[in-house]
Amino acid sequence: MSADNKHLAAVLLGAAAAFGAYKYSQMTDEEKQKMADGIKDKFHKLKAEAESAGDSAKNYFGDLKDKAAGLLKEHFPDVEKHFEDFFKGSSNETTSTVNATPTES
Repeated sequence: MSADNKHLAAVLLGAAAAFGAYKYSQMTDEEKQKMADGIKDKFHKLKAEAESAGDSAKNYFGDLKDKAAGLLKEHFPDVEKHFEDFFKGSSNETTSTVNATPTES
């Protein structure tokens, strides 16, 4: 019978949880409160860091978009006209026949 990595990880995790529960049960109420306050502080710091990382990511991608648009305009000066023609269609396009009724033969 071989032990898979998942089984070993489960055993180690279970042992760590049991040891943590034992140590927690041996702590005084004052130590428990101090530990809970420490965990709350670490959580709030982590939350603030994650929020600031989200803001900096938005700024980074906004700057990246602006730089890419600038480079595109630099190398292809009439790119806006081409995109407008492509997405909006030029004024001399024929009308679509998708909704037209078929003629009977």
